[in-house]
Amino acid sequence: MTDITHRLAEVQARIEAAARRAGREVGEIELVAVSKLVPAEQMRMVYDAGLRHFGENRAQELRDKHPLLPQDCRWHFIGGLQVNKIKYLVGRAALIHSVDSPAQLKEIERLAARREVKADILVQVNLAGERQKGGLPPGAVADLIRSARDCPHIRVCGLMTLPPRVPCPEQSRPLFSALRELMDELRHSMPIDERTDLRLLSMGMSGDFEVAIEEGAHIVRVGSAIFGQG
Repeated sequence: MTDITHRLAEVQARIEAAARRAGREVGEIELVAVSKLVPAEQMRMVYDAGLRHFGENRAQELRDKHPLLPQDCRWHFIGGLQVNKIKYLVGRAALIHSVDSPAQLKEIERLAARREVKADILVQVNLAGERQKGGLPPGAVADLIRSARDCPHIRVCGLMTLPPRVPCPEQSRPLFSALRELMDELRHSMPIDERTDLRLLSMGMSGDFEVAIEEGAHIVRVGSAIFGQG
């Protein structure tokens, strides 16, 4: 067993333990291996160990790695979303986590229609109000989701957040809880159908994914805990 596959197994065991503590089924939780700057051969080790979900922060890197791994990989785009880079994602990314503007919606819809594909997205929420990070304030999320309903090639699958770096994972718990409560509110206040199913919460990274799972995360994005610090 390599160091990477050993770390992957440890992360998967921690996910299972967190799910048990929360009274959840581990099958509800998807582990995305964040492979930013990770060579394809190291990603292949994770693939060979059974993981199929990989997350990239840079659109061009996702584009370039996409043909290097088997076709059953599911690619997640988790970085800041630039409108002029969306062309690299539509048709390649199984899920775009970081949508936060009508301009992004418009470009995703335009390209998805042209390429005759459906685009699954999450709306990024900036719960801590950090100016240096993307994401909408909670009060603006519903309006963006309503705008997405006018885009027939887009499906809003849920919400994503990226909390501030904190020394203790427990400090992120209130933000994870707030994202879960926001999605519950949205599910009660707008139509839920095949274009707006609001079923996924993407939250939690290497330092706090266990707390995120306890608060309802369906997707956790783990990089250094699997691939090392680089």
